[in-house]
Amino acid sequence: MPELPLPRDIVLLVDDSPDALGFLTEALEASGFSVLIATSGEAALSIVERITPDIILLDAVMPGMDGFATCRKLKSNTAVPQVPVIFMTGLTDTEHVVHALDSGGVDYLTKPINIDELRARIRVHLSNARSAQSARVALDAAGRHLLAVRGDGTIRWSTPQATRLIETNDLDHLSRQISAWLKSFDRSGPGSDMPLSYRLPDANVLRFSFLGSIGADEILLRVTGSSERSAAEILRQHFALTLRESEVLEWIAKGKSNRDIGDILGLSGRTVNKHLEQIYVKLGVENRASAAVRAMHVVHAI
Repeated sequence: MPELPLPRDIVLLVDDSPDALGFLTEALEASGFSVLIATSGEAALSIVERITPDIILLDAVMPGMDGFATCRKLKSNTAVPQVPVIFMTGLTDTEHVVHALDSGGVDYLTKPINIDELRARIRVHLSNARSAQSARVALDAAGRHLLAVRGDGTIRWSTPQATRLIETNDLDHLSRQISAWLKSFDRSGPGSDMPLSYRLPDANVLRFSFLGSIGADEILLRVTGSSERSAAEILRQHFALTLRESEVLEWIAKGKSNRDIGDILGLSGRTVNKHLEQIYVKLGVENRASAAVRAMHVVHAI
């Protein structure tokens, strides 16, 4: 049986110029990437709600929502903080470079884009992002529910199971609570061992513990939940699933794609598909939408 080709890395290309889109799309696809196109910041935000790219190339100067505002909004999506963003623009002033990095970008390319340089930078940032993701998965496998935040409470990254705990419709409110809590004590003295309690809409409580500062503006926290039974455990017992099947089903119910689930749980796309086949059989359904509906009914009924 011939081996299946490896999945292509997905590049989200955000630019309002048809000429730039055409040129870059052709060059990137010839280099082995799958390319998603957005002609505005709003379109880019819509795409990442459905698909998580591996890297984002973002024009800084666009009508309406510019690239800097787009990057900040993209980074507020829980699936995107770990995705590297490379800015592209004709602006070369130092203040614009600083603005790009402050907005969440990892690199900055000046137009006209040199394709060889772009390919090299994409390879470097994809490699760095995968190394960071591997570290988060390793921490997660060791039972470390960790996240890193900025001083203003915004989340820089989190391990997969911490992501599961903090997933909420109001991350802005959570960030404000974390920021106020961090400002309420001297992080090197008394009070730094007092956790923050945060009540979720379902009445469960998350507790955030301060572990230390790991960068100029990066603070490491541990998060724990008070719920006696996780959603995955409820699904496992109700449908007689394996532990891994229940975890996959939980993320299906939350609307995640197979690729996202693989990243979160450290599984290949083929393994996720195998688990889905067994889930459909055990639930007596034919597709992921029906499986998600059945799962949500069970979890919300508890």
